[in-house]
Amino acid sequence: MKVLKPGLLTTVQDIGRTGYQKYGVLASGAMDTVSLRIANLLIGNSENEAGLEITLMGPGPSFYFSKTTLIAVTGADFTLRINDEEAPLWKPVLVKENSTVSFGPCKLGSRAYLAAAGGFDVPAVMESKSTYVRAGIGGHHGRALQKEDELSIREMSPLSQTILSRLSPQLGKQGFAVPKWSVSRGRFLPLKKNPVIRVLEGKQFGFFTEESKTRFYEETFRVTPQSDRMGYRLKGEPLELKAPLEMVSEAVSFGTVQVPPDGNPIILLADRQTTGGYPRIAHIISADLPIVSQIMPGEQVQFEPVSLQEAEALAIEREQHIKELKTRMKMEWLT
Repeated sequence: MKVLKPGLLTTVQDIGRTGYQKYGVLASGAMDTVSLRIANLLIGNSENEAGLEITLMGPGPSFYFSKTTLIAVTGADFTLRINDEEAPLWKPVLVKENSTVSFGPCKLGSRAYLAAAGGFDVPAVMESKSTYVRAGIGGHHGRALQKEDELSIREMSPLSQTILSRLSPQLGKQGFAVPKWSVSRGRFLPLKKNPVIRVLEGKQFGFFTEESKTRFYEETFRVTPQSDRMGYRLKGEPLELKAPLEMVSEAVSFGTVQVPPDGNPIILLADRQTTGGYPRIAHIISADLPIVSQIMPGEQVQFEPVSLQEAEALAIEREQHIKELKTRMKMEWLT
């Protein structure tokens, strides 16, 4: 695969670099791990195989495939084109040799994920292929993709080979072939503008004034342009503590909502630091992390409290849906 246009920010990401935060090494990984996992499952890869995370703010990237390649593209709602023909999202796509795959502007969401059968052949660093650009590790030379970069694709799994062989007879003059069915985006990634995000109370929630606690749930916050893969900076009516609070830095995770001295919350994301010293007012539940990851700067968010039991039930339900998809993929292609 050759990069014709790199887009705003296109990096190689898998599920993340786990087990090294105790040494101060960031986890990184895909912002929307669910979309990446499903893209991989659709083409017979393991769920944790590295794919491309494509930031869609304005025109997206374009890639040239010199050989017939099985891919899947998931994530945001946008127009995907193969040789100037519109191609579907959220299903296996067999791309004909000498074809160009192009990503158009986003209609809803902000990130797309492209997985290729076999996975991209980049070296693992600390057991992960994820790119952490600031440290220059992982992915393709530790950086975002650039024009003229070339990525090799590794050998396919038996399931991927079966999907490819079943779709190959459909290739004709058109630059791609797809099955009749597709996965419902809404079941895994219910995108909408200005979403309501469900949270659990953070460890320091009780240290905020009653007015601030009420405001946190009743008012909206705008995602500022200063947001990135490390965190979303929010702007709204400042949140205040009852009294000054001296804290020792503690571990943080994907979805932690911290409040710095200026009172404007920060949602910590994939490239978050390993520890933080600001009060943690809330934590986003795992079921809503993919939705948060697809928010565009300028959009507004509102927070809604849920119980731990509700959060667990939603996480279990999502994992059950993914497990069902994995089973149905095998039944579809191997029977």
